[in-house]
Amino acid sequence: MHVQACAWDADLMSWIGACTRHKGWFHQPDSDHISLDPRHPRVELLPQGTLTIEARVTPENRPQTLLSFERCFPWPGQFSLQVLPGGSVVMIEAQGRDTMSAVLPCPYVDRTDIVRLSYSWNALEGFARLAIERPEPDSLHMVHLDNARPMILTDLRSLMTRPHLTEIDADVMQIGLSDSIEPVGPRPGLLPQSPIMTDQGERFIHTLKRGDLVRAATGDLVPVLHVIRNEVPAQGVFRPVCLRAGYFGLKRDLVVSADQRVVMHGSDVEYMFGHEAVAVPARHLINDRSATYVDGPASLALYQLILPNHEAILASGCPLESMYIGRIRRHPERLSASVLSHIDRSLLPEHARPVSPVLKPFEAISLASARAA
Repeated sequence: MHVQACAWDADLMSWIGACTRHKGWFHQPDSDHISLDPRHPRVELLPQGTLTIEARVTPENRPQTLLSFERCFPWPGQFSLQVLPGGSVVMIEAQGRDTMSAVLPCPYVDRTDIVRLSYSWNALEGFARLAIERPEPDSLHMVHLDNARPMILTDLRSLMTRPHLTEIDADVMQIGLSDSIEPVGPRPGLLPQSPIMTDQGERFIHTLKRGDLVRAATGDLVPVLHVIRNEVPAQGVFRPVCLRAGYFGLKRDLVVSADQRVVMHGSDVEYMFGHEAVAVPARHLINDRSATYVDGPASLALYQLILPNHEAILASGCPLESMYIGRIRRHPERLSASVLSHIDRSLLPEHARPVSPVLKPFEAISLASARAA
């Protein structure tokens, strides 16, 4: 299904590739983002970038190689990411005789867990970072490395366009490649022309600015502190989902990222979970009737609002979570690695807890199935 009425943001530049285990795409980055190796003038290097992997972690007592590839030319090398039975992720990046490795805790043992691994590097500054995130519930672990080297563009192009020739675990959902250092942590989930209810009626989210008043699901008017924008590959947890009019309080169809949480109310919610309202990621609402995946561009620009408290906002009548940032301003390292790094920490609020409990995947699927029956 393709939603013709949806306006995608075309000003997208940093994501240059994405793939699954069977197919992928790659766009040659601008020449400004490429350098040539002086020893091998025909070898193109990517001095900085980010490689992301979304996968389910297998709880079985065996190593799980998420991704691994090797090469012989122009010099021997390899790159691999492996999850060990003890609950750690091991990354190895070798070029010739130089090897860089990192070990990162991976405290996720539930097979329903989706994790996002990000390896970012900037060879000009000698900086690298390995991070692991779990969207449900929000959690982040990361480690920094020194002496980062550029990646060979041919390796990355082959990974994106010929993934069947690379060792990729069956539980890997998607791999993305950017020529920028991509943020980790909380992300937005609404498309630019999502209609948000304000004190002046509905306005597209990309037109809102600091100080504007939006109508919370409670009926209160609350000020916008920040409007956050981030570009993501349109796959995996960011794959577009169309929520259909007539469901979720929607007056018209609304496209969101698969990770955007919908706030759901009702007697069945209170009976099943003991709460007046719960939050459900859009991906768990997929049933080919009230919510379906849609086709879109290779990457998306997504938006979200930061409010003084974590509130549910109204988009075309549907209550959706605004951006939950917790107490990130108390953690300078996480703040500097996030989409909020450009904001002075003194201008950020603290969100003590989400506006509604976030359902676990099996709970969300049970609720969606009960409502679809």
